[in-house]
Amino acid sequence: QVQLVESGGGLVQPGESLKLSCVGFKLNLELYAVAWFRQAPGKGREGLFCIGRGGGRMYYRDLVLGRFSVSRDNAKNAAYLQMNALQPDDTAVYYCAVRQAACPTEEKSEFDYWGQGTQVTVSS
Repeated sequence: QVQLVESGGGLVQPGESLKLSCVGFKLNLELYAVAWFRQAPGKGREGLFCIGRGGGRMYYRDLVLGRFSVSRDNAKNAAYLQMNALQPDDTAVYYCAVRQAACPTEEKSEFDYWGQGTQVTVSS
């Protein structure tokens, strides 16, 4: 069964950093574009960033610029979301999603598989 597993979430204080991981199981992540989304309490799921199969990056939200970055390590079948200077508004469940093609729009139906999410809470 194909799975995407996110990890690295947790409780941090404002201004701190976290690095989330997304690992593929029974899925060759090298063949997929990997996107990161988040869903805050009471809000819809919003796209943040996508990294293409060749490493090209596309952002869905201006808010990620200067604070968030994405990377991938095909040898580890993993992708990452580095988040710096976290603020309480960043509190959400963070998801990775993949599409076996180039980075699409942030329309959720365009993605082939989703992870179960990892909780990030930013609070003092």
